[in-house]
Amino acid sequence: MAMARCNPGMSGQAPRWLRRTLGGLLAAGGLLFSAGTLAEEEPEWPRGHYPLPAEGDVIGEVYTVETRGDETLLDVAREHNVGYEEIRRANPEVSIWVPGEGTEVVIPARFILPDTERTGVVINIAELRLYYFPETKTGEAPRVETYPIGIGREGFDTPLGVTKTTMRLEDPAWYPPRSVREEAAARGESAPGVVPPGPDNPLGRHAILLDIPGYLIHGTNQPDGVGMRASRGCIRMFPEDIASVFGRVPDGTRVELVDQPIKAGWADGTPYVQAYAALEDQEEGMAALLETLSLLERADDGAAMVLDYEQLRRLLDAPDGRVVALEPPPEPEKAPAADSGNGFLDEVKV
Repeated sequence: MAMARCNPGMSGQAPRWLRRTLGGLLAAGGLLFSAGTLAEEEPEWPRGHYPLPAEGDVIGEVYTVETRGDETLLDVAREHNVGYEEIRRANPEVSIWVPGEGTEVVIPARFILPDTERTGVVINIAELRLYYFPETKTGEAPRVETYPIGIGREGFDTPLGVTKTTMRLEDPAWYPPRSVREEAAARGESAPGVVPPGPDNPLGRHAILLDIPGYLIHGTNQPDGVGMRASRGCIRMFPEDIASVFGRVPDGTRVELVDQPIKAGWADGTPYVQAYAALEDQEEGMAALLETLSLLERADDGAAMVLDYEQLRRLLDAPDGRVVALEPPPEPEKAPAADSGNGFLDEVKV
């Protein structure tokens, strides 16, 4: 669905990252009101925040915007709460650095929630995305927030499993690990013993420590790496995103790290699939296919399900991160009815 850009309650003169930072900070109560219209207008959810479906598993929507001035595709992605790989998959023909003013850009902001407990923080490594299910007060609508992330590159895999947050640090110092010092030594350089807070600190201004030694969720001084596999195993967020959740994720919050390259769910009685890795690229591709079908059966309360399995197979063989509705199988072609003997066919035969 095509939409115009909106900047809830913010002046158009403010930088994009600042508008999102303030939007997230004002969202502690779950809702954002436009300035000067508190009494007249309905509240608006901040970008990346959604009501938690009472039934079903799908949130958000896909929409389009047009580039302005000399902004890059990465500028658009950051403003609209998506990461590098997400924006590239959705816009393969658009230049990253010089898309040109007025270029239409697809924002892939529709997601199937991961198949796991909807509480605390859930990080799905396969889709490079974090989901936060904050506790709500009586009378508040349950919600979910989702943010793009960067994770560990090859050889520095982000660990999986259930853990918890242990401590929050503002303006943290960074102590380069042994791997960084060894790489520097191999280049004939020396790594500093500590990097103090500031623009050169790769942790950014906010860090949330996990109960896994050496791993944390943090900001970054290289935001273009968000939405990529580029870290040494930690979870990177845009500076404005981690600033918005930093004060709202209490110590001891449950954190689950999962790897779900194929997600399935329901919305309004329709089955959907969202895939990020081809079956042939997965170690247990057929098991993933069977698990997808199992998820759909569980979500539909065991009711009879008729799907177009050929369509499902095509989706899983060529994944692009889109949320796609599964269709029923095509009806078999009917054989032509026999003529009664007095019809057109008999006349032709004569």
